[in-house]
Amino acid sequence: MKPKVYFTKSLDPEAVCALYDLVGRELCGRVAIKLHSGEPGNQNFLGPDFWKPIIDKVGGVAVECNTAYDGTRNTTEKHIKTLKDHGWSEYFDFDLLDAEGPDAVLEIPNGKCIKKNYVGKNLLNYDSLLVLSHFKGHPMGGYGGALKQLSIGIASSYGKAYIHGAGEPEKIWTADHDSFLVSMADAAKSVVDLFGEKAVYINVMKNMSVDCDCCAVAEDPCIADIGMLASTDPVAIDKACLDLVYASDDAGKAHLIERIESRNGALTVKAAEELGIGSSDYELVEVK
Repeated sequence: MKPKVYFTKSLDPEAVCALYDLVGRELCGRVAIKLHSGEPGNQNFLGPDFWKPIIDKVGGVAVECNTAYDGTRNTTEKHIKTLKDHGWSEYFDFDLLDAEGPDAVLEIPNGKCIKKNYVGKNLLNYDSLLVLSHFKGHPMGGYGGALKQLSIGIASSYGKAYIHGAGEPEKIWTADHDSFLVSMADAAKSVVDLFGEKAVYINVMKNMSVDCDCCAVAEDPCIADIGMLASTDPVAIDKACLDLVYASDDAGKAHLIERIESRNGALTVKAAEELGIGSSDYELVEVK
């Protein structure tokens, strides 16, 4: 059967909860809720007010990892301050997965480019996973969605460099670009394999800039808001978002599409599908 991707044009935070219910997969045990804490200065990221209803509903722990580039989230001390400044710690229990080493290593025997994924060791303390993604462009990946959250998002600081460098962290910014994109798919597979059928994905198509929420200086959104999606399939949900961008009648889509295509962003979706993470042949179920 084709994986179902539930879609609503609503952007009400409460509607995220309704989408989660429609997916029909209750996340049990200790739930890790992966989100993006937002780089200070970025005007587009979705903050704690937006995500509070779904986090309260699921009752999990919000999780993040340190970055691999200079900024305000590349060390535990600075990242914890950012979490406080942005209000995350005020609202939720928060776990910085790689606050302390050593990293946990997830094996990827059939990986196309990398055979290991380095993640914050605290990830192993959780039974299930809710991935909350702000769909938008990305300076390197072309776009950011569920697959990026599963890979770069969950990787430790060292693991991020390892993925970017396609297995050679010292080449974090100089590795073959397509190898980096495929390495993201490899890393995503290791996390999907870890949680199995205990994961749900929600993508929000709002405030869509060509830049990521990791950019302190980001372009303003270039395309009108589209809506929100939910699925148990990370490939299907990202492919559905890409398809919705192409199908949009907003003239601003050209700028976002140029960013996606110039970075060959769809390659990550293709590689993830080939790895068996999910399917790009999905059924879109639109709900009010």
